[in-house]
Amino acid sequence: MVKIFKYSCGLLISGLLLMSCKEEVLPKPPSQLRLNYPVAKYDAFENHCPFTFEMNSEAVIKEDKDCGFTISYPKMKATIYISYKIVNNDINLLLRDAQNLTYKLHTLKADEIIELPYFNKDKKVYGTFYDVTGNAATNSLFYATDSIKHFVTGSVYFYAKPNYDSILPAESYVKNDMQHLMETIKWK
Repeated sequence: MVKIFKYSCGLLISGLLLMSCKEEVLPKPPSQLRLNYPVAKYDAFENHCPFTFEMNSEAVIKEDKDCGFTISYPKMKATIYISYKIVNNDINLLLRDAQNLTYKLHTLKADEIIELPYFNKDKKVYGTFYDVTGNAATNSLFYATDSIKHFVTGSVYFYAKPNYDSILPAESYVKNDMQHLMETIKWK
């Protein structure tokens, strides 16, 4: 009886030791989609309008009426809308409208709105680029002007429910393109 007890205890201890040597099984974390976008290559976009700019060669541009443009990114489901207005002694009104568009429409959903002023005295281009973080309808806007004749605005929209974390990689890519576009505006 004692031998059976010792034998049973030995088997039990050996079994416990063998079971404790295995690696702990952990569930795999959910996978994340990795989004890789090509390095942006910019080309000058010449047109009949009173301004030119550089844009990403991967984007598709279409002219709308009155020197407005739609720049589409089909793979990202994003579009940059560019509009142009002639300044007729109403620069203050145009500036106020551009700033109101940014703040009135986005302050409820935006976590933060960062203003990045832009001044290029050589090309006579002055403006502000707005970087909007959070679940706002648009995450990047800008206006550029020479303060005398020309006023250009731009905004980007994604064809998806505003979820900042989900669109962040695409938003960063398009935001860089849009900022480059603004900084390369030249008046004719």
